[in-house]
Amino acid sequence: MNADRVLIGHGTENDFVVLPDPDGAVWPEDRLDAAMVRRLCERRAGLGGDGVLRVVRSVHVSDAPAVLGEALGRCEWFMDHRNADGSHAEMCGNGIRLFLHVLVTEGLLDRAACTDGVWIGTRGGPRRVGAAPDGGYWADMGPARPLGRGEALLDGVAYAGRAVSMGNPHLACLTDVDVDTLDLTTAPSVDAGLFPEGVNVEFVNVVEPAAHVRLRVSERGVGETRSCGTGACAAAWAALEAGGAATGTVTVDVPGGRLTVAVDATTTVLTGPAVVVAAGVLTPEWLGS
Repeated sequence: MNADRVLIGHGTENDFVVLPDPDGAVWPEDRLDAAMVRRLCERRAGLGGDGVLRVVRSVHVSDAPAVLGEALGRCEWFMDHRNADGSHAEMCGNGIRLFLHVLVTEGLLDRAACTDGVWIGTRGGPRRVGAAPDGGYWADMGPARPLGRGEALLDGVAYAGRAVSMGNPHLACLTDVDVDTLDLTTAPSVDAGLFPEGVNVEFVNVVEPAAHVRLRVSERGVGETRSCGTGACAAAWAALEAGGAATGTVTVDVPGGRLTVAVDATTTVLTGPAVVVAAGVLTPEWLGS
């Protein structure tokens, strides 16, 4: 395997630079630092992406024992996920589907063996991910954990929202304002006391109560993205709660496509596509610049 091999892929157009590094020898922490992540994700001078996914075995990730605890033994693989600004990210629903897809397409896992799910380590804890019959992938995202209520201030307008953790923090703002009319070129302001490490903000239109929503999202450390898997889960949970339902299946339309979120009494399951767009190598010219 070429030492500087890279992949480009996406899940509903939430796109990533993917670094195959099974044995942890190609992209150690001192090489894949924040500056390198920013260079890789830069859309003009780099490859471009909403983040970086390093495909690596958990035993080669220094903080995996701390974040996985007793689950370390069942998580052979770890999704080392970085935001485009270089910061570490706890969890990404689109990213983890792409992560499993890469494990399959790289021959590191057999797709047929993934039907019932495999455990993947993340900084948000262990997650079970599997191959869906339609060619897509599903991810057990764990239960939504309510964090209270807050608001996002965008272009001088306050949007009330439901704060919820999906392994990472979200503020899901259900609104009657058409989300397509919002200007998300500037990140909305939020209460730093409620969200000391930042937050992903979803602006959500309910198309059909407790069944169908549309959203746009501003992700911390990235800006607006075409999709956000954990954001879709947070929005679906908030829409169900607003409709007086504790469980249900919600279709979630994002700018990059369509996702399905099933919420039951114990967990949340996200289903959607994942695609590898291209494979190549980083040139010495770029690496040395």
